[in-house]
Amino acid sequence: EVEGGSNRRASAPMASSSASRPAAGSARVATAAATLCSDYHSLITEIRKSLGVIKGVAVDLERNKRFDKVKELDDPVLELLVASDDCTYLSSAIQSIGEGYQLGDQPTNFGKLLDDEFNKLKAESASNPQANLFYRQFKEAVWNVHHAGQPMPGEEQEEIVLTSTQSILLNATCPLTGKPVTQLADPVRSMDCKHIYEKDPIMRYIMTKAPQPHCPAAGCPRVLRAQRVVCDPLLLIEIEEMRSRDSEMVHCTVVEDFTELDDD
Repeated sequence: EVEGGSNRRASAPMASSSASRPAAGSARVATAAATLCSDYHSLITEIRKSLGVIKGVAVDLERNKRFDKVKELDDPVLELLVASDDCTYLSSAIQSIGEGYQLGDQPTNFGKLLDDEFNKLKAESASNPQANLFYRQFKEAVWNVHHAGQPMPGEEQEEIVLTSTQSILLNATCPLTGKPVTQLADPVRSMDCKHIYEKDPIMRYIMTKAPQPHCPAAGCPRVLRAQRVVCDPLLLIEIEEMRSRDSEMVHCTVVEDFTELDDD
């Protein structure tokens, strides 16, 4: 009887250990997925920096009327945009697998899982690199060197105004504080709805509105989770790009004002 009781006691830790294995395996996959996502975000960041450098080079070449060299930069820009999109799909696919993976009895073919998720995301997006916002901004930056204020060939003036002031950031001001995102001291972005906030106010908001803290942006139905409201690697670059565009617009306005004074 004593021996039987001892066996029962010994079997309890074994059962507990077996039950914890799937959870431990899923946690390891989630950790590895988070690391890979971070690596892809860093790569996307470097691609975006490269696009900014190429745009600056193209503007200088256009200013020096080296039009053939400017044209040669077109294909590299499109190739980088395709690479950036693919990195984004891969990062999203890895994140989705990491969050939903459950360890089973059979070996998992992660390669097939990743390919399937990647192809699904790419098919849902079906993006055209030439319609990409960054490509439009590249073309407009070059065009504006000698044709500032004029519509690009084949496009109406209204369309040019819309695209030249367009930003990839979903909201221009924090929905809680009302501050412009370019002035936020510690900006964060929801990984789900992509809205941007000041970190401390949104974290307090999530705590006080638990368990269903809906995004405070008007009309947004998403429920926020604190661990998914982060300063992702692209956010600071996108905010800096917005600052640069705002500065360029102010500069153009000042030049226009001085021109009007000269005319008077």
